[in-house]
Amino acid sequence: MLKSMYEWLDKRIDITPMWRDVADHEVPEHVNPAHHFSAFIYCFGGLTFFIVVIQILSGMFLTMYYVPDIENAWKSVHYLQNEIAFGQIVRGMHHWGASVSIVMLFLHTLRVFFTGSYKHPREFNWVIGMLLFFVMLGLGFTGYLLPWDNKAYFATKVGIEIAASVPIIGDAAASFLQGGEVVGAQTLARFFALHVFFLPGILLALLGAHFFLIRKQGISGPL
Repeated sequence: MLKSMYEWLDKRIDITPMWRDVADHEVPEHVNPAHHFSAFIYCFGGLTFFIVVIQILSGMFLTMYYVPDIENAWKSVHYLQNEIAFGQIVRGMHHWGASVSIVMLFLHTLRVFFTGSYKHPREFNWVIGMLLFFVMLGLGFTGYLLPWDNKAYFATKVGIEIAASVPIIGDAAASFLQGGEVVGAQTLARFFALHVFFLPGILLALLGAHFFLIRKQGISGPL
């Protein structure tokens, strides 16, 4: 059945050349764990992407039940975790995956730096990687408030106060994030919109550019 579906699509949009272009791409020897044990450090980027995919899929599931207002946010999270089948597992994956993705992205960044993979001709991809790092931090920060419990509320309040202390743009950044005089309904609405719509859109665009440049320039050589 899958073969017939593939053939049906291939006759209409000619996907075989595109698939072969990806599947037949040769992997350099220095990133093959079968030849070099140190090749495992080149897996951090792929593992980060794998965790990001899990975050996206689990986040889509969570938004089916989450209600982004201060009256029902915590209730919807509680309902999801205690009443929905596998809800606690999916929320746990999303919660811990947020931290794991940051750790893996940090390790990937260290690998790129210490192997000199940011140098010519990959400087632009390094900039994109740094932007990805900040977007991931933004996703972690905005997602922390969404359960709307005491820990999330006061942690976000401290985070906004830290943003306000930044020279020149601090007050504007804090006002944009808070959306009012206090951390409240407008803050939750803004964090939800940033977490679910704006930042994921930026993330996917940057990932597309990142993978395009990796495909064009190839995987960097060893140190």
